[in-house]
Amino acid sequence: MSKKRIAIGALGGTISMTASQSGGVTATLGARELAQGVPGIADMADFSLQTLQKLPSGSIRFEHLFNCLAWAEKEVEKGADGVIITQGTDTLEESAFFLDLFWRHPQPLVLMGAMRSPEEPGADGAANLLASVTVACSQESVNRGVLVVMNDEIHEARHVRKVHSSRVNAFESPVFGLAGVVLEKQVQYFRATVRKPQLAIPASTSAKVLLLEHTLDDDPDILSLAIAHGACQAVVVAGFGSGHVSESLRDVLVVAAERIPVVVCSRTGAGSTTQAVYGYKGAEIDLQKNGVLMGRWLCPRKARLLLAVALWNNCDREQIKDLLVQWSASH
Repeated sequence: MSKKRIAIGALGGTISMTASQSGGVTATLGARELAQGVPGIADMADFSLQTLQKLPSGSIRFEHLFNCLAWAEKEVEKGADGVIITQGTDTLEESAFFLDLFWRHPQPLVLMGAMRSPEEPGADGAANLLASVTVACSQESVNRGVLVVMNDEIHEARHVRKVHSSRVNAFESPVFGLAGVVLEKQVQYFRATVRKPQLAIPASTSAKVLLLEHTLDDDPDILSLAIAHGACQAVVVAGFGSGHVSESLRDVLVVAAERIPVVVCSRTGAGSTTQAVYGYKGAEIDLQKNGVLMGRWLCPRKARLLLAVALWNNCDREQIKDLLVQWSASH
């Protein structure tokens, strides 16, 4: 049986970092060096290797991800059975979700990275890349969209979150759990993945979405100023509990919702916003009556990305509401 063809694109991140003369580690390794550092990988597939960037993941911008998407699609057109993107873990969950909004191919697109640089004891990059190749080669991974593979665990892009700053098992999918695992060089999925409708790649990405975390006794004037000066064309608020805000911020959001899309999510890290539980001023019933949308199961960071892509595609308020429902649902 012929080998699978797998494309690996490197964006940088801890997995690519080695010691620098100025102290600490910086991105130096490209796709070829990363693949060469994994024992036995050459026997698993035929590889197309491309170094796309050498960046810490906090410096990745939308333009880099669109370039990455274009490269991945060309690799599929050339016959790739799966595509792997290596990048830093700090924004891995956001990159994965962003790409999932556009990835229309049945071939799996796998994102992965490392928590420890290659020169550290117990470096995890090679093992994560080996597991990612296993996932990308598996027929069971077809039609599952964008996946994140870390620590032999497989996560769906819309549910995965980085929940620890430094440990090897830093990634979890709160509430929904793992999609599957890599065990004894085999892929085992625990459930079917229901793909969501992809959005069109936009001609313009000029619209900006502000993400604001709501805190005790904070100042809503900051948001008012941002809106008044045109610094954003939509707002996502990481609200208290199941999607609540103070009375003072509520008044600002109600005015804002008359002009621009406003979404309130939960800042808790797990769980959905509620729809019809709390009735006080600033709670979800009051907010929705006044045009504010609820983020449901989406975390604030992913709601920001979805809202931005929706604006780039000229979606109206009702279309944005439908997208929030579709992309936050577990089925």
